[in-house]
Order: sequence, then structure tokens, then C-alpha cells
Amino acid sequence: MMDKALAAEITRRASLLTLLGGGAMLLSSGPAWAGKQAEEPLIDSVRTALSSALRNAAPPVPEFATTDARLQYLRWLGAASDRLKKRKPDWDVRREFLQTVWYESKRAGLDVALVLGLIQVESGFRKYAISIAGARGYMQVMPFWTRVLGDGDASKLFHMQTNLRFGCIILRHYLERERGDMFLALGRYNGSRGKSPYPNAVFASRRQWDFS
Repeated sequence: MMDKALAAEITRRASLLTLLGGGAMLLSSGPAWAGKQAEEPLIDSVRTALSSALRNAAPPVPEFATTDARLQYLRWLGAASDRLKKRKPDWDVRREFLQTVWYESKRAGLDVALVLGLIQVESGFRKYAISIAGARGYMQVMPFWTRVLGDGDASKLFHMQTNLRFGCIILRHYLERERGDMFLALGRYNGSRGKSPYPNAVFASRRQWDFS
């Protein structure tokens, strides 16, 4: 039988590792999923969109054509903020994050609730999550995506807007390759195309962020 002092030390060290992090298995609410994204040639429009993210320093400011559109956004922001409050207690941090997720999702033509569901599965909403395979940030983007642009500075993937734009554009790229089939696109994002666990996990998480 294990000595009580040894058991207590193991418990203490496990708790310390959880606090310090050290891979997405510790930093997120579940396993790291996106570490098997495949490096591949990109069309010019995708390359340009990714490059623009590296030049943006400040969170984007949404613009609205009508008052109704703005009110709809504000209602969504309030509902999403309430849901996210336990994970991001600071209002300013939470607002900037949700504002950027909304902006980048819309910019890429993606469902905002699905992107939030993907982030929940990938990183548990932790900005500095790192998987064993080296995927980084909220949407667990692999460092090779920065090499594709000739930059190679993987630390930029911890910048909020850069990470969210990369993640959204990569998912949109896969969605187009799969002719609009989100199940297959999510599988490609995860590196498990045709298998159900990852897409099903994202779809299940999406329901928590659907306020329609």
C-alpha cells in the first residue's frame, strides 16, 4: 500500500502541474485535438488573409449597417459574456475576446457559435494553451502555418486576433475544400477526417453558445 506521505506528495505535485500548465492536456478542459493539421500549399487568397492577421495589433471594432444589427450583436454579446464569465472574469478581457471571435467568425463566413464550440474543445478558452504536438492558443493553430507565410515566429500565435483569424481562415479553407461539409472540414482541422469524435465534440459544444 502507498505510504500516506508519498501519496500526499504526488497529489501536491499533480496540483502544481495543473496550475502551471505544460501542454494542452493540462491547459484545456479536454485533450488537444488540432495537432494533426496537415501542412499544404495555400491559394493566394488564403495566404493574403493570414498575412493580414500578422499586421493587426488591436482588436477589431465591429461596424453595423443598421441599428437592429447593432442591437442584435449587443444582445448576443450580453448572453455570451454571461456564459463565459466564469472562465474570463475580467469584463474588458472578456469583451475584447468575444468581440474578436464575432468579428473573425463573420469575416470568414463561419457560425460564431460553432467557432466558440471549437475553442472550448481545443483550449478551454485558454490563450496560452500548448498541445504536445505544439499547437498554440485559443484555436490550437500549428506553428507551420506561420512558416507558410515566410515568418516562422510561432509566438505570434499567442496574439489573440492573430490566433483567431488563423483558426477561422484555416477552418474556412477546409470547409471550402470539403464543399461545405462541416463534419469533414472539422475532421480535416483535427487531422481525423471521416472520424466522428472530434466533429461531434465541437457540435455538442456549439449548442452551449447558440443564443438564437
